[in-house]
Amino acid sequence: MKEFNKRKKFSKDFKRETVRMVLEEEQAVSDLAFDLGIHPNTIYRWVKEFRERGEDAFPGNGQLPPAEAEIRRLKQELARTREERDILKKAIAFFSRTVR
Repeated sequence: MKEFNKRKKFSKDFKRETVRMVLEEEQAVSDLAFDLGIHPNTIYRWVKEFRERGEDAFPGNGQLPPAEAEIRRLKQELARTREERDILKKAIAFFSRTVR
């Protein structure tokens, strides 16, 4: 039975150091990938993510970047506030009918 290669996991520091070597030391991605034993596309993806997100890049497995985490929190708060508002609207309608 053929075993599948497990997906390699790399630390945030490893990714940042690899990106730094590409951007600051101008090492060739193909050479660096060969030396590290990873696919060049992986390094290109890390460089792209670092350029897009800067210091927020590579938040970790299952972690959202701070900006996206804040957006998620605000959406949840908005949904809760809308639910509370709808409950209050129904209560006002109910009490205004029973008072008459």
